[in-house]
Amino acid sequence: MALNARTETYIQQPAVPQNPSRQPARKKGLITKGEKILYLSFVAVCILCALLVLQNQSTIQASTQEIQTIEQSVNEIAKQNTDLSVQVSELSSYERIWSKAKELGLKLNEQNVKVVPGQ
Repeated sequence: MALNARTETYIQQPAVPQNPSRQPARKKGLITKGEKILYLSFVAVCILCALLVLQNQSTIQASTQEIQTIEQSVNEIAKQNTDLSVQVSELSSYERIWSKAKELGLKLNEQNVKVVPGQ
């Protein structure tokens, strides 16, 4: 038995390659196909939302510019109306009408004058 024990100690075991810098086994593909699809769809939805926001902002800006243009034209027309009403009041003054009547040769006849009650 002692011989058997001695011979067994000298039998060499098959050499196992030892790699001192052994790295853990890498998994194939850290991200699965399903996760890739989810990530890509999330990015696509984010881009779509950003584009919709930009489109809405441009529409709002165009509407704002149109409103400002309309308000400006309304202000100009209101100013013209004010100027015209001042001109009407100047042209309808009693002195002016009387001077025009004299130029045309009309005379004031007190018996033909009728007083109209004020408005």
